[in-house]
Amino acid sequence: MLRDTFGRPLGSLRISVTDRCNLRCLYCMPEAEYVWLPREHLLSFEEIARLTSVFGGLGVTRVRLTGGEPLLRRHLPDLVEQLARCPTVQDLALTTNAVLLAPEAPALKAAGLHRVTVSLDTLRPERFRAVARLDRHQDVLDGIAAARAQFGALKIDTVVMRGINDDELVDLLEFGREMNAEVRFIEYMDVGGATRWQPEMVVSRAEILDRLTQRYGSLAGIDEVSSAPAQRFRLEDGLAFGIIASTTAPFCATCDRARLTADGVLLLCLYATDGTDLRGPLRRGASDAELSEIIHSAWHQRTDRGAEQRLALADRGTLVPVDQLRREPHLEMHTRGG
Repeated sequence: MLRDTFGRPLGSLRISVTDRCNLRCLYCMPEAEYVWLPREHLLSFEEIARLTSVFGGLGVTRVRLTGGEPLLRRHLPDLVEQLARCPTVQDLALTTNAVLLAPEAPALKAAGLHRVTVSLDTLRPERFRAVARLDRHQDVLDGIAAARAQFGALKIDTVVMRGINDDELVDLLEFGREMNAEVRFIEYMDVGGATRWQPEMVVSRAEILDRLTQRYGSLAGIDEVSSAPAQRFRLEDGLAFGIIASTTAPFCATCDRARLTADGVLLLCLYATDGTDLRGPLRRGASDAELSEIIHSAWHQRTDRGAEQRLALADRGTLVPVDQLRREPHLEMHTRGG
């Protein structure tokens, strides 16, 4: 099994199929303008499928399609169908803002998609407009309903921001109960284009648990062996939820995720400032063995523990200034698959 310098295996691959997004969420894309990846640089579906197969030969069994907003990539079910045929892919998931999900859900299910995760930061339409800066809240709710109908269950990811949506923890949990969705609360992270990030806006895992305990009574941690980023808990009535505490309690020690940008750059950490180009060798005619060796070498030398390093900083502010983001679009959160 391929392992990095800390003994972490390569088990999961997050594939960004586009850097475009149809929302402008405050924690991800807060600025007014962006530098987009050239369209001719984007990997084709066949190139993505081939690289996924190569990653599979190195131990990857879990694949997640992300963006930007992945449903902006035309004919996405065709890619899902190709990946679903890959014998090493045991879990094939999609993370989406769900604006375009309702009409696409049946085709995604038919193509072989296993699971869906929807990003939803508020249940209030007026607040959605303020956070996402687009009036598509009902489309998101319709997408969640369609995912429930097609897949039976789903996950809902909520970035918790103090003074913006941290008063909706209970409402979101109850909405998850209604929709057969497991809610995962995510601490506000200082990654990529989170140029408005401030430490005081972070609502920690400890605070989230305290607030939910006040409302529901005792909570029980769910004991499980997993490399998933969320620590899971259960209410007394059995409802499960998760918290991804990347800011205050990083999970770097168990991180088995590689990230592939839409234009074929391999990133080894969400906080990574550079990566390994795979598109170049791929289009120059590299064999699968040669591509495998490039990936093997990058992962074998991996030392990334970005979230832990950020936590150790005495003076922690914005990770990347705006002018640098415009010069280097690969540093943007929406380019590297969030």
